[in-house]
Amino acid sequence: MNVLVVGGGAREHAICDAVIRSAQASLFSVMNNLNPGIEQLATDYIQQKETHSDEIVSYSIKNQIDIALIGPEAPLEVGLADELTKNGIQTCAPKQQAARIETDKEWMRRLLTNHHIPGQLHHKTFTDASEARTFIKDLNANVAIKPIGLTGGKGVRVSGDHFNGTDEAMFYVREVITKKIGGAAKVLIEEKAIGEEFTLQAFTDGTHITPLPAVQDHKRLLPDDKGPNTGGMGSYSCADGLLPFLTKQEYDQGVSILQNIISALGKENCPYIGPIYGQFILTKDGVKIIEVNARFGDPEAMNILPLLQTNFLDLCTAMLQKTLSTKDLHIERKATVCKYIVPEGYGVKSMTGEPIYINEQALRKTGATLFYASVDKKDNYILTGSSRSLAVVGKSNTLDEAEQICEKALTYITGNHLFTRHDIGTKKLIEKRIKHIKELRKQL
Repeated sequence: MNVLVVGGGAREHAICDAVIRSAQASLFSVMNNLNPGIEQLATDYIQQKETHSDEIVSYSIKNQIDIALIGPEAPLEVGLADELTKNGIQTCAPKQQAARIETDKEWMRRLLTNHHIPGQLHHKTFTDASEARTFIKDLNANVAIKPIGLTGGKGVRVSGDHFNGTDEAMFYVREVITKKIGGAAKVLIEEKAIGEEFTLQAFTDGTHITPLPAVQDHKRLLPDDKGPNTGGMGSYSCADGLLPFLTKQEYDQGVSILQNIISALGKENCPYIGPIYGQFILTKDGVKIIEVNARFGDPEAMNILPLLQTNFLDLCTAMLQKTLSTKDLHIERKATVCKYIVPEGYGVKSMTGEPIYINEQALRKTGATLFYASVDKKDNYILTGSSRSLAVVGKSNTLDEAEQICEKALTYITGNHLFTRHDIGTKKLIEKRIKHIKELRKQL
């Protein structure tokens, strides 16, 4: 079987690894940067912008691709899945209309409202800044401000974290509208939800979903959840598929919301096939939906794909053939901790082109897994890009052991201008999460 994976980040490296572990497959890759991990796994690859649909379709036809997988969101927004499908290439990723669940936040909120899907936050969209001011004041400026379109996970501003009061909120509202951040002169404003966020990923064939273990991502750059928002500095998952602050009932609420979203998309004549994930927040009033993403998470994919014991390509085939409900899913019952190494200045202005030195042999002996992300390979040197560089994943029976394995592996990666958030997955930070939810539950 010839399999194409589009994308050159750590998430795509994890997808490629799952493909290679699954079967006797020949892997083909389209990536903007030269990812050394994907390069090692691929039968063939081209360096190409991942939104250049015509070139990707031509490459796929030339190499007789049987199944295509799309990692990032930008190719989904331009309709790459549609173009591949039109040319007879089975694509296990949502088409452009279904991908609006991520690429158009206003459309996503309207879908949830029209289909009476629970977990909604109070929200409204604006093209006029003065009208937005009234809405913000009515909520005492306790709001989240979001561009409508894609911003690489870095466009959201939240009261208390990024601004205080109506005037500071309005500064960002005007910026989003005037600069068309996210691609439109429009802004989505939501009530600020207080609680603990969690990610729930799933496979879907357009009718049924098969949910995966919950993961908690860490968006803030610095330890103890300080500093600017990022694409995600790391994440953890637990052996029981839940999280230390999350009950089975609350997890099931998230699953139900995702299932309702897939059903709603079907009713809107834009069926969704492929991986999907919901970004949820557990509040004193239950589980609320923050956003939906039309792909695997990054870094959350690195926590879950290495645990997959069911043949990954069989799952992809079941999604395409709409037989997912008959396919058993087996997940290794292990805890995982993923920590990203990023270039110095990431989140503000990254130091690019800096060499990274990796002792892969010693790293593997720790039991950890390395996934290459936004790096480039030139003259046998690994160089930092503008985004996250490397993801290291520890896996073990307990969260504490997985975190220690991850930390040990990190010692085999060196460079002069690198940064890692070391507190992810630690007992101190986990206890902070548990305490936060206990305090919220007392308010019920």
